[in-house]
Amino acid sequence: MSAESPGQNEHHVRVLKRRFRDWRGQRPFWAGLFTLLGGIPIAYFPYASLNLGQMTVTMATTGGAGALIIGVLLVTLGLTMWFHHIVRVFAGVAAILLALISIPVANFGGFVVGFLLALIGGALSVSWVPGEPAEPHPDTVRPKAPAPAGDRSDVPFVPGPPYSDTVSMTKKPIHSEGGGSSAG
Repeated sequence: MSAESPGQNEHHVRVLKRRFRDWRGQRPFWAGLFTLLGGIPIAYFPYASLNLGQMTVTMATTGGAGALIIGVLLVTLGLTMWFHHIVRVFAGVAAILLALISIPVANFGGFVVGFLLALIGGALSVSWVPGEPAEPHPDTVRPKAPAPAGDRSDVPFVPGPPYSDTVSMTKKPIHSEGGGSSAG
């Protein structure tokens, strides 16, 4: 960068922020984030070891494999909410059910932190609906369609090739024994 062009990358940052905001607004972003973050402590705590000086505290339980499966499924459902938002209701219900199952299986649902995050994410996913496009500003001018020709005043204008009620006739006769393009 030089003194003549301070902040040349400012435009790119602004464009990236706008694109991210648009992307985030078209899908249940916060539902996916909460669900994804809820799966991490559920999967992590059964395999974590805590060192307190010379003593090591291990949280190994018999439900370790179940907790890992629930945590990975919650992370997958969170990513599904982001990248395949059409199945948001299924992903939300599945996240709520997995959060409830994590209470007895995975150390009280990742010590209640993962349970609450997954439960909130699932509820947000079920309740999210896509927004409707914004109405155009009343000051903008819309082009008006020309009136249709003839006595069809009640038919709206549809762009495209003109419609004809008559059958077009070809100059070349069609024969029943091979047609106009027979090779023999």
